[in-house]
Formats: sequence, C-alpha cells, structure tokens
Amino acid sequence: MAFSMIVVGTSLGGLSALEVLLGGLPKNFAASVAVVQHRHKSSSDRLSAILQQYCSLPLGEAEDKEVIMPGRVYLAPSDYHLLVESVGHNTGQTYFALSTDAPVCYSRPSIDVLFESAADAYAERVIGVILTGANHDGAEGLVKIKMRGGVAVVEEPATAFCRTMPEAAIAALKRISPLELAGEKKGKASSVASDSILPLSDIAPLLVNLLTVSC
Repeated sequence: MAFSMIVVGTSLGGLSALEVLLGGLPKNFAASVAVVQHRHKSSSDRLSAILQQYCSLPLGEAEDKEVIMPGRVYLAPSDYHLLVESVGHNTGQTYFALSTDAPVCYSRPSIDVLFESAADAYAERVIGVILTGANHDGAEGLVKIKMRGGVAVVEEPATAFCRTMPEAAIAALKRISPLELAGEKKGKASSVASDSILPLSDIAPLLVNLLTVSC
C-alpha cells in the first residue's frame, strides 16, 4: 500500500535539520508532510518563510479543519498541538485539528500527539521521522506508528545536533522490535529498511525511495 503521510518531529537544532530534510524532497513528492518543531509559544510564523527557501514543495502552517493535501508540507503552529483526523471510516479523507490541551513532554505542539493521531488515521500508510532534539517527545508516538504497521525512521544520533531525542526514539523502538541499522559503512544506507537509523543527509533519499517502491 502506498504511503500517504510523512510526520516529522524535531526540537533543538531542528531548523538546520529541516533545511536538509525538506531540501531533499523533489517537487513531485507525492505524500503530505506534517512537521512539529518545538518552539516558544510566542514564536512568529517566520519559520514557514525560512523553510520555504529550502523546500520545493508548498509549505505553510496548518490550519484547524484544513483538508490534508498530497505534495504539501504543513507546520504545527506555535503553542498548538497538531492532530490528524479522518472523515468517517475508509474514506481516505483526512484533515488537521488544532488543540490547546495541556503540553505533552513539556511541549505544545507535541510530536507524540501528531504521531499518535497520524498512526490512527493512516495506519500502515504513514512514515514517522525523528530528528535532533533535547527531550523524549516523539518516542512513544513513533512506537505507535510502528505498532500500527507504519515505518519508523530516526536520525543517526552521531549526526544530530542534540542526540537525546533520536536516542530516546531508538530505545523505545528496541522495546518492540529489533532495528535494522542502516548506513554502517561510510554513512551510507546499505539497503532500504522497514525501519532505519540514518545520517541526516540520507533520510530524504530514503523517503523518496520508500514512496517510489510503494506505488
């Protein structure tokens, strides 16, 4: 079954990491991409403008009740949880919801909240990506994506600006299944794995490959 959504979570050092990841996605990238970048609640929407300079896909902050479209990148607004919801069962139509519920892992928006809701909405059609960050947010959400049949991708901690978040995600995934470690030689992936730990520069090519082979 083809992948429909990529969900990405990052925190400390995330701006530079997102520039690399989003910059590696081609104009014809077919899936939708939803991103949680931890930031201060008073942050402006300048993040969208900055990242759009590196991304060839249309990019902007998600709005409440916005229908999710393929080939677009959506950012969680500051101080709101971003959730994916579906219209009925098996309709294939999904939309975003914004929430001001309490912070999760001290964060709003929370990576866990986005990942868990995406797993519920898309099941095996979602890929979760954890990048650099300074806390454990996203680890349990990535586990849920894996448990629902989706694919888990984690930045190699050695390439991360802050390795805490990737290491927490790897530890959580190891509790449910062994990870196939990719890129042991010269930082390059030896194969397309169902679950992968990759240097930052290799994640976008993997996503493109996964979408290609799943079509």
